[in-house]
Amino acid sequence: MKKYIAILVLILTCQAIYSQNIDKLFNEFAKKENVTRVSIGPIIMKLSSIFTETMGVNGIEVLDFDDCSKDVKENLRTAIRKLKDDRFETMITSNEDNNHVKVMVRIDKKMIRELVIFCTGEDNALIRIKGKIKPSDLEQVVKEHKNGH
Repeated sequence: MKKYIAILVLILTCQAIYSQNIDKLFNEFAKKENVTRVSIGPIIMKLSSIFTETMGVNGIEVLDFDDCSKDVKENLRTAIRKLKDDRFETMITSNEDNNHVKVMVRIDKKMIRELVIFCTGEDNALIRIKGKIKPSDLEQVVKEHKNGH
């Protein structure tokens, strides 16, 4: 019996080591060769709120993988499949043609604190939006996008 418990503990430990959380995923892939990283911090977001509605967004980070090797892109797809982050829940998954999109959200006190979009396939990118976003604002943006306004 002790042998089975030891094997179970070993398996769970290995899964924990190989599982990624979103912070680790962004930090790991931001360092890869030819990844383009764009970050818009709170100061720029405050300035932009003068000219447009930012809907509670206080930071955006984008990692673009267009110029990366196939190995980096494949490692990205694998890391996203192994992603385990209990702070987030999957909102949308889409697999159309050769494009895979996964949208995850972290909600705290009925506000979206983070929205993370994973795109793999023809276009490979990670997009992370932070702030205090009302779910109703997000729904409005989605509605406007669908209607083409």
